[in-house]
Amino acid sequence: MRKEFLEKLIETPSPSGDEIKIQKLWIDQMKEHADEIRTDFAGNAIAVLNPEADFKVLLAGHCDEIAFMVTHIDDKGFLSVTKAGGINPKLALGTRVRVYGKEVIKGVVGVKAEHKGGAKGEVKPEDLIIDLGACSKDELKDLVSVGDYVLYDVDYEYLLNENFAGRGLDNRTGSFIVGEVLRELKDQDINVGVYAVSTVNEETNMGGAYFAAAGIKPNMALACDVTFATDAPGANPKAEGNVKLGGGPVLAKGSMINFKINNLLKEAAEKADIDLQWELTPRTTGTDADKMRFTGEGVPVGLVSLPLRYMHSPSEVVSLKDIESEIKLLVEMIKSLSGNENLKPLE
Repeated sequence: MRKEFLEKLIETPSPSGDEIKIQKLWIDQMKEHADEIRTDFAGNAIAVLNPEADFKVLLAGHCDEIAFMVTHIDDKGFLSVTKAGGINPKLALGTRVRVYGKEVIKGVVGVKAEHKGGAKGEVKPEDLIIDLGACSKDELKDLVSVGDYVLYDVDYEYLLNENFAGRGLDNRTGSFIVGEVLRELKDQDINVGVYAVSTVNEETNMGGAYFAAAGIKPNMALACDVTFATDAPGANPKAEGNVKLGGGPVLAKGSMINFKINNLLKEAAEKADIDLQWELTPRTTGTDADKMRFTGEGVPVGLVSLPLRYMHSPSEVVSLKDIESEIKLLVEMIKSLSGNENLKPLE
């Protein structure tokens, strides 16, 4: 596992709707390991192995992260923002941020001091004020514009027990995993075409997943995303299931998921001695799998997720051991495919 590749992905800004920088990085990291590199009109980056194969497996991991967008600059140079994705305004209070304008400018999200009553009740995006240290709107006219993205000013840290904290691990880890799976399959004897896709826009509209599946027309698609770990204080395993960091990849069960794909993954896990965990998605999954399933004539989908603590916070936490296990699982499953699999549930 190339930790330096993962680190570079976390360091690179990828707000949902402006993923160009991270996609160029991903392509640069993947080009020597793929038979072919493609892009599409959505902005997806696609690395392909064995493109001549009739049976196509699509691996999708979205690279975009939640963010804020500048909506207004007042006369004193303070910024107002809105959400780009499911970012929590309350968690932004008092944090440091980076504004990606004509250049990167550091700032802080202002918060009322406890001495003066502190922050109370619900916090909405329009309640946030970003302070760049500017004295006036005019001072920012060549630096910041309405529509510029704002990200937390954090990257990553290595924690105890091979755990890893960072901004936007949801879902740069998925983009990383699909790339690493393809890299490890490069010199393997496989019977299928593999299409590893770093998808865009999952956090806002899942449009990247639609373009990817509609363009590739896969026989099977797997979304590689994150899911809620329930092993931290405040979680509710009784309602949400037992999912823990270090417990292995998480497979989904529900109406969107093709159970034959799950069976293939279970067989691969047994062969490679990989522990699996499970989550329930009875209606939809809330991931790229949902959009990929409804492209073309319909695509059989599976979902393999990474347990993650503190989702959509400035510092999410995952296990590097789980990342390695998920890569190993997907490599083993794809190696086992003959290219003649029938994924119709009734046959």
